[in-house]
Amino acid sequence: METARTSWSAIGSHKMRSALTVLGILIGIAAVILTVGLGLGTQKDVSSQISSLGSNLLIVSPGSSTSSTGVRGGFGTGSTLTEADATALSSKVNAPDIAGVDAEKSSSQELTAGSTNWTTTVVGVTPSYTSVRNRTLSEGTFITAKDQADEASVVVLGSETATELFGSTRVVGQSVTIDSQTFQVIGVLASSGSNSTSNLDDTALVPLSTMASNLVGGSQANSVSTVYLQAKSADALPAAYQEAKALLLNRHNIASADDADFTISSQDALVGAATSVYKTLTILLTGIAALSLLVGGIGVMNIMLVSVSERTREIGLRKALGAPPGAIRNQFLVEAGTLGLTGGIIGAALGIVAALVLPGVIGSSIEVSGLAIGLSLIVSIGIGIIFGVYPATRAARLAPIDALRTE
Repeated sequence: METARTSWSAIGSHKMRSALTVLGILIGIAAVILTVGLGLGTQKDVSSQISSLGSNLLIVSPGSSTSSTGVRGGFGTGSTLTEADATALSSKVNAPDIAGVDAEKSSSQELTAGSTNWTTTVVGVTPSYTSVRNRTLSEGTFITAKDQADEASVVVLGSETATELFGSTRVVGQSVTIDSQTFQVIGVLASSGSNSTSNLDDTALVPLSTMASNLVGGSQANSVSTVYLQAKSADALPAAYQEAKALLLNRHNIASADDADFTISSQDALVGAATSVYKTLTILLTGIAALSLLVGGIGVMNIMLVSVSERTREIGLRKALGAPPGAIRNQFLVEAGTLGLTGGIIGAALGIVAALVLPGVIGSSIEVSGLAIGLSLIVSIGIGIIFGVYPATRAARLAPIDALRTE
């Protein structure tokens, strides 16, 4: 206890020096907490965005397109998927592990309500959209099988689209004009935010049949831009994938999967890819923060060496009075460890405060990790002790007579 009091007294007698010593450590600790938290928060956001597409989902996209000049577009630009493909995929005989199918066709259109207009993505969907895509309504009803069969001029608006057109989401019964045609608003989607590719609240949904015949037409009338498949369960995703792949290859008369004119992606693949990217980013940023801790540790060593030099006579006097080398060594190790712990506590506090404040500034979540905080405090003490070993050992080895002779 006497050793601890002596160490704390030495730290307190040089407040500015001690503050500057812990600065490097606290910056490193705060940076570690923030980088780990940002990685965890971003990973959670991406997983949530992908999950917002729907549950147990497979996404079928068309192949590439080829222009009249022979220029090929990327995958997803072609017209290789049709409503008939979606109907075949919904067959329990052909694909028993697929629980739901939603075919979609989208186009950017201008919507007009009175004197107000708004350009958004109009999507032709099937009645199974809400179950497959995991969406709910805040107002009204959704598109029915009868609306689909009758090519009805009805529309379900996203909450943001409704607000832009009418200034409110209570708009059921109102009318909007799309491509010079009048549509009645029958429902408003509950807010779902944005994913990595689109704003899910800024959209207008119409029956797929209406989209094909009245809004797109021409050679693209029977094609669809995406087919969403909902597997019976998460465990059934691989089987549903194989069933969909085999069925579409057969329907398109393609012998080899390498020549497929479509792609099938799963949420697991998207989550896995995003997780891999953010893990790499987190490791990189944590490494940079670790360098800051290393600099802080070197600062501790430098200051402790200065302290040993300044207190050489004090060390000699204590040894002359009978203090063993171990007591001298422990005193300086306690000083170094205390500086490290102080930097760790202040750095952790700053990291937590920053994690609470920054999300509103940068627009990304930061998850405070209790494990990261605990490990950071342990590391900060370890850095203080490790970088304090040499100065402490040097102090313990001083000969009393030589130390007392020092001016």
